[in-house]
Amino acid sequence: MRNKQINTIFSGILIFFALFIVIPAFLLFKNAFTSGGGFSFKNFSDVFEQGQLAKAFFNSVKVSSISAFITTVLAFVLAYTENFTNLPQGLKKCIRTMAVFPMLLPTITYGFAIIYSFGRNGLLTQVFHRQFFDFYGFKGLIFGYVIYTLPISFTLIKNTMSYIDKRYLIVSRIMGDNCVKSFNTAILQPLWGTIAVSLVQSFFLSFTDFGIPSSIGGRYIVVAELLYNTMLGSIPNFHQGAVIAIMMLLPSIVSILILNYLQRFNVRYNKISQIELKKNVVRDAACAVLSFAILFCVLSIFLVVIVSPFVSEWPYNKAFTFRHLQSVFADKALVHVFTNSLWVSLLSAVFGTALVYAAALVTARSKIHPHGNLVIESMAQITNTIPGMVLGIAFLLAFRRTPLHNTIIIIIACNLVHFFATPYLMMKGTLDKMNSSWETTATILGDNWIKTVVRVITPNAVGTLLEVFCYLFINGMVTVSAVVFIAGAKTMVITTKIQELQHFAKFNEIFILSILILITNLVIKSVKGIIIKHKEVN
Repeated sequence: MRNKQINTIFSGILIFFALFIVIPAFLLFKNAFTSGGGFSFKNFSDVFEQGQLAKAFFNSVKVSSISAFITTVLAFVLAYTENFTNLPQGLKKCIRTMAVFPMLLPTITYGFAIIYSFGRNGLLTQVFHRQFFDFYGFKGLIFGYVIYTLPISFTLIKNTMSYIDKRYLIVSRIMGDNCVKSFNTAILQPLWGTIAVSLVQSFFLSFTDFGIPSSIGGRYIVVAELLYNTMLGSIPNFHQGAVIAIMMLLPSIVSILILNYLQRFNVRYNKISQIELKKNVVRDAACAVLSFAILFCVLSIFLVVIVSPFVSEWPYNKAFTFRHLQSVFADKALVHVFTNSLWVSLLSAVFGTALVYAAALVTARSKIHPHGNLVIESMAQITNTIPGMVLGIAFLLAFRRTPLHNTIIIIIACNLVHFFATPYLMMKGTLDKMNSSWETTATILGDNWIKTVVRVITPNAVGTLLEVFCYLFINGMVTVSAVVFIAGAKTMVITTKIQELQHFAKFNEIFILSILILITNLVIKSVKGIIIKHKEVN
């Protein structure tokens, strides 16, 4: 009975992945390698002959590499400030909160915030009485990508840094090492693997992002923008779009290989000891000033998102008004879009949490055949590295002539695939740490596997389940790269509506919709925090 239950769940997971990963991927490659009704490389030759792809690919690699390096350095400073200084816990919590704040807004909003902050009449330009830089093109993309990838890079480095055994700092000082050598031996060397992962992840996220280039890319063409223009431009070309999408997969393949290789550089301690750090007022003050300066530069651009919608006519008439807010809520189309986003995010979170939990139970809490584990682990690795735009195009090609086309269902399925990997790894890590004898004990007492999961395992996994739900909901609210290809007029979500509104220069509506996303995500995070705290108290 237990094996039957596990196999039923595993079969359902396999069917889901077959429908929404294997078939779309097959049709994507079919469109790329088909011309004139037969197998051909003509689509590839046509794309390369145009010359745009090579230039866009080089531009994407260049700007993504530079932004990844800057992001990792800044994230390291923030993580070091939290883990290796004696700053008050309140300040450290403030740094943690501020560092991940950009994750609560869609990347397409970053570009418009940069425009309204650093333009000739921008908020920061007026405050400091100077325009800092030309934000269209290369410089603007780097700034936008750093804002986008900093929360992820900070989280990666912070988590690893918290597990560094601080006793090695004492040992290094006893052996007479100077500050630089001690820093390199006790802190930097154990982090090389994570630093490299941060570089790879930041590069990959920047390379595949569509939201930022769509708003401030200017004439600096990148692969994501070229792909969008090819698929949804004035003359759509699905075959050439499939070719560009496949080329976009190259960083995915390289990142998988690099990340697997970097696993060997992870440092594991037999025991981690928490010691009191050496008091150093200069170090603490310098790190605090530097960290808050970084966060100010990153977060200051979002001030205009909150200010501009409540100004009568920026920057000419700065009288306070609710007129723009009232017009948004009076517009039934915009209210419908917001309602769509709520439903999509909520259903993505509910079904996504169920899918992730089921997959993690199969791999971590059952004795299914090793090949079954390998299939799920492979799907997690694949979904972790498929760019959202490639996934969206694959879904468009696979379902455009089916009843699923232009439905909420297809957007939810796309979100489940797109965001499967990280929640799955979170859930699997939690289940792996639980007592492995619970199922055996329950079987002896007469409970079947499903009852054991419901009565024993699930209550102990509530915290992680809430984290997974929150992660999926927030990402469902802010994602744009995949859904821009599969959302129709009736199923449009906030991020795709923002992308449409930019063509009409309706920035007040864009910022108000962005504020709604921010408030919604903050509410979800707050509710999650309250539930978890209540559970810990009880």
